[in-house]
Amino acid sequence: MEDFGMRVSVLASSSTGNATYIETPKHKVLVDAGFSGKKMAALLGSIGRSLDDIDSLFITHEHSDHVAGMGVLARRYHNLNIYANEGTFAHLPSSVGKLPYDQLRIFKRGTTLTLDDLDVESFAVSHDAAEPQFYQFHHDDRAFTILTDTGYVSDRLAGTIRDSDAYIMEANHDLEMLREGPYPWSLKQRILSDYGHLSNADGAEALLDVIGPRTKRVYLGHRSAHNNTKPLAHTTVADMLMREGLGVGHDFDVLDTEREHAQPLFTV
Repeated sequence: MEDFGMRVSVLASSSTGNATYIETPKHKVLVDAGFSGKKMAALLGSIGRSLDDIDSLFITHEHSDHVAGMGVLARRYHNLNIYANEGTFAHLPSSVGKLPYDQLRIFKRGTTLTLDDLDVESFAVSHDAAEPQFYQFHHDDRAFTILTDTGYVSDRLAGTIRDSDAYIMEANHDLEMLREGPYPWSLKQRILSDYGHLSNADGAEALLDVIGPRTKRVYLGHRSAHNNTKPLAHTTVADMLMREGLGVGHDFDVLDTEREHAQPLFTV
């Protein structure tokens, strides 16, 4: 079997829905399924892939923008293994529906799962969910990290994910847009807390601590529909990185994600 490396597509990423596709020669997996089954099929179809070929679904936490399509996929695709920790499984919303027990796999935080040619490392984040965790994927000395839905990035977490070849990093909101926006104060406090979301500037600060010589791509993810814009997120992060001497556009690229459309497949 030819080893084409590890390929990735950010299928969509925003405050309203999230899904990422990853493939190696032996596995085709999803991280989160934050859309209807029909939308998930369309997103995969747009990059020439099919839900029929997916063997594993990794869930980060139980919020609806990450699990909206989880139940439908589990009941429709009987060979699909679903990975999450016990806290996440225990707190799934009722809208997910009944899940086939024999397809559920417990994946504890802070552990590594090996699936043939794919190693998946789980790590805890600080978010207002039961037991939130995100993932770093490894294949042939290449690493791809997803980190959204966290209020801050600790030194320990930064050390875990440092010098990945590619990242999805949260750039959820602009501070001024959030403060002046329509959300009630209680929700604003939640987003700004240590259990909320990274702002554009927070995401940039985290990247300053983790980007290394191997890093070639940074995707900005989980952008708020009400408290951010794509140009503002991109400019804020790119400018902060360049001010610190990082080679944006030379050593690595800062790339946007979309709310409804998949990014082209790339090889990590």
